[in-house]
Amino acid sequence: MGQTVFIPRELDTNEPRVAASPDTVKRLAGLGFDVIVESGAGTASRIPDEEFAKAGAVIGKAGDVAKADVVLKVRRPDEMELKAYRPGTAVIAIIDPYGNDAAVDALARAGVTAFSMEFMPRITRAQSMDVLSSQANLAGYQAVIDAAAEYDRALPMMMTAAGTVPAAKAFIMGVGVAGLQAIATARRLGAVVTATDVRPAAKEQVASLGAKFLAVEDEEFKAAETAGGYAKEMSKEYQAKQAALTAEHIAKQDIVITTALIPGRPAPKLVSAAMVASMKPGSVIVDVAVERGGNVEGAVPGQVVTTANGVKIVGHLNVPGRVAASASLLYARNLFAFLETLVDKTTKMLAINRDDELVKATMLTDGGQVVHPAFVGKPAVMIASNEPAKPAAAEKPAAPKKAAASRKLAAPKSPASKPKGIA
Repeated sequence: MGQTVFIPRELDTNEPRVAASPDTVKRLAGLGFDVIVESGAGTASRIPDEEFAKAGAVIGKAGDVAKADVVLKVRRPDEMELKAYRPGTAVIAIIDPYGNDAAVDALARAGVTAFSMEFMPRITRAQSMDVLSSQANLAGYQAVIDAAAEYDRALPMMMTAAGTVPAAKAFIMGVGVAGLQAIATARRLGAVVTATDVRPAAKEQVASLGAKFLAVEDEEFKAAETAGGYAKEMSKEYQAKQAALTAEHIAKQDIVITTALIPGRPAPKLVSAAMVASMKPGSVIVDVAVERGGNVEGAVPGQVVTTANGVKIVGHLNVPGRVAASASLLYARNLFAFLETLVDKTTKMLAINRDDELVKATMLTDGGQVVHPAFVGKPAVMIASNEPAKPAAAEKPAAPKKAAASRKLAAPKSPASKPKGIA
């Protein structure tokens, strides 16, 4: 009998995605795994239990996680869920560790080997495992769809016998993966698109999609990108200059979409209340970064707010989850591609190589400790389990480290450590 992979139903009511698809279930079976999918896990992603069963999975219940050697999830398990996990279980998910020390400590105390998929390095080998890119791509698309749904006019220019309908003006703030897809989608729908970002490389990318780039292009701008391709936090002086440049521009826009995130930090404020007040009635702002504090003053997580001057500020949570059927298929492939690297092809058993660059980049907890280099490791008391500790095959628990007096967040030291966010 092979080792077991368990795919649970996500307990968060705001999370409709699932960590497997019929395709990846077949692939997991091909690697030698027995696959158990909790009943109803894929319902919100339009994958009924029958489809998983046809692919070779056993449809089970939540308690079957106690049998698992590997658990594939969308969001990290909470402390109550972890009580059913066996120590040594490999947990692969979007862990979201920054600012969530208690949750990270709970993973360590449970004795699981947790991998944070957001930390996957952006290297050629790991492109198929990049959950930030796969999910951000859909978030950028959905942000434009949400904006169009709230905007009560047509987006493209239409020339008719009765007159001309002008094209909507859309401004994209933050040109990572999400921003680029937002530009492309808004252009397809016929809007006139402008975009801004602090990274110099974004200028050429924006132009390649047929949009106009807007930024203060001084010396600080020229050095505003990390080795991993992420935006650096800009100085207060630069932020002031950029705000002055964009303030006048925003006043003329019909749609503004913000996607700016900084690794390990709250989302930067890009749109002030004064800027919102300058916009025309009926204008729409979509804040994709609202879960990280938001880019827009006045944005409320999970709500669509209408300001006194008639501007709608959209703050939907879990934007990729709004297209769960598509997002789950991509996310499942990301997880499978990573798990495949952890399996010995000869024995068809889990064999985690802790010297592998992908493992080093993503492993958050192991052997009862927090081990990721962006965090200070410390021993943890195991959460009570219904079975004794049973590390996965071909693995040895990491040697205990000296307890630290306190654990503080540290800035990522390499592109290998990247937090959750819109890429």
